[in-house]
Amino acid sequence: MIALRQVTRSFGRNAVLRGVSLDIPSGQSMVIIGGSGTGKSVLLKCILGLVRPDGGTITLDGQDVTKVERDAFLARFGMLFQGGALFDSMRVWENVAFRLLRGGAKQSKAQARDRAIEKLRRVGLTPDVADLYPAELSGGMQKRVGLARAIAAEPEIIFFDEPTTGLDPIMAGVINALIREIVTEMGATAITITHDMSSVRAIADRVAMLHAGVIQWTGSVGEMDATSDPYVQQFIHGRAEGPIAAIR
Repeated sequence: MIALRQVTRSFGRNAVLRGVSLDIPSGQSMVIIGGSGTGKSVLLKCILGLVRPDGGTITLDGQDVTKVERDAFLARFGMLFQGGALFDSMRVWENVAFRLLRGGAKQSKAQARDRAIEKLRRVGLTPDVADLYPAELSGGMQKRVGLARAIAAEPEIIFFDEPTTGLDPIMAGVINALIREIVTEMGATAITITHDMSSVRAIADRVAMLHAGVIQWTGSVGEMDATSDPYVQQFIHGRAEGPIAAIR
């Protein structure tokens, strides 16, 4: 569904992406792992067209993402942001229905509110939460609201940026289970970036490791555990010694 070929992106003298090539099949959950500062977020922004690559190509269903009509293109995506990114001045239901109240498929407030409450239920939140403000919610509840917003318009592709950051292990497990259930239920294509190996094992069909500006390795979760690739093994086991440490 999404194909990257030799994608490069630099910021000044800092070459972040140095020739990334990756295929993301339709209906599968791809998780991209890698150390801090390796360019995972830049890669997502390139796919979304928020950052323009210096070289290479990114296609969605065979169409160059830099040449498509932006509104129609972005309407195919949903995103769960790392920090939640909820609007403090809006009630919960308004956050969830943000896209539904704008754009070409704009709905009435009543319709959008009903859809928002439906999606809040889907992520395990009761209707009374709808009229609260984000500041009145716990971190785990805010993350669920962010997930409800990501799926509100029933997108074909969903991005998850560090979905369990800041959550305790139990809530992280709840969010991972919800992501897996929803992606499977919707038949969506999912791309997640994370450092959390429990998330990788819970939600991934395939895993790609980004290191030194290129895809170092890609394969299934089972293949990840079995691979002899020293970069992957060092990362997934959190070892201080290894090739990643040696080049820093």
